[in-house]
Amino acid sequence: MIGIVCRSLRLKLVAGLGIALAMPALALAAESAPGLATQTTLTAVTRDLAGRTQATVAISVLGEDGQPASGAVSISDQGTPLAGAALNAQGQASVVLNLPAGAHSLTAVYAGDTTHGASRSLAALVRAQVSSTPNFAVSAAPTTITLTAGQSGTVIASVTPQNSSALTAPMFVTLSCSGLPDQAACTFTPENVEILSNATAAITSSMVITTQKASSVVAARPSSNHVSWAFLLPGALGLGGLAWGSRRRAWLNRLSLLALVAFVATLGTTACNARYDYFNHGPPTNPATPAGTYTVTVTAQSSNGVTAITNSTTMALTVQ
Repeated sequence: MIGIVCRSLRLKLVAGLGIALAMPALALAAESAPGLATQTTLTAVTRDLAGRTQATVAISVLGEDGQPASGAVSISDQGTPLAGAALNAQGQASVVLNLPAGAHSLTAVYAGDTTHGASRSLAALVRAQVSSTPNFAVSAAPTTITLTAGQSGTVIASVTPQNSSALTAPMFVTLSCSGLPDQAACTFTPENVEILSNATAAITSSMVITTQKASSVVAARPSSNHVSWAFLLPGALGLGGLAWGSRRRAWLNRLSLLALVAFVATLGTTACNARYDYFNHGPPTNPATPAGTYTVTVTAQSSNGVTAITNSTTMALTVQ
């Protein structure tokens, strides 16, 4: 009987020890577990635009709880990234793509956020028509980028010639960007690229996105002498005018006017002057680039003086 009791106690101790050892592993697994599962959907509608095919792609990302997700999505064509976009408050994004001739298989990939897991949409098959007009396509890689306020990031913008054999002269393309948040900027190197006749290889440009960190400029104390004179000088003139006016009333009004003019002039050269405030207090502090996810549009434009060709792509910028 005693042996049975001892054996039972040993089993309980072993079981308790096993549970105790397993608890940290379970806690770690819970911390590393992905967020809510998500479902990403993609639909594409195409139309003919001046002899080329343009596709409007709509993306929607919902969590398993039915609530919209936040963050960025990337659109690829058979594994090749084409564009990126930020999801709005409804968990949706819309992107316009200019597709080269041929068959395309478009897929949207959601990167996930702090509460939602990543997911991928089903492929949407699209066919673009053949065009004989000289054109070009623009793309950006990577299509999503994350920066901390104050950091800079580099994106490669590519301009790929289409039907360049129809060119009778070189085509010059200018790159620009829009949609950046406040306190952010982009620069292209080079800003202008050249497409030659019969060219097929993509021409690249380095796009640098810069964000701004909040500055902490300490304002210098203004000189006490300037502040003192701002009050003492007009006061002294006013008292002198009153003393002089007590004997000669005729001069009282003139002296009062003189004191007023001196007071205004003194304020203009001391603490009430913008230039004085700048040199004694320093420039105002710079705000940081607002945190959030933004859709940045990269635009490529060419013109021969008669007609202009404009193509664009998008990418998602997340500022932390």
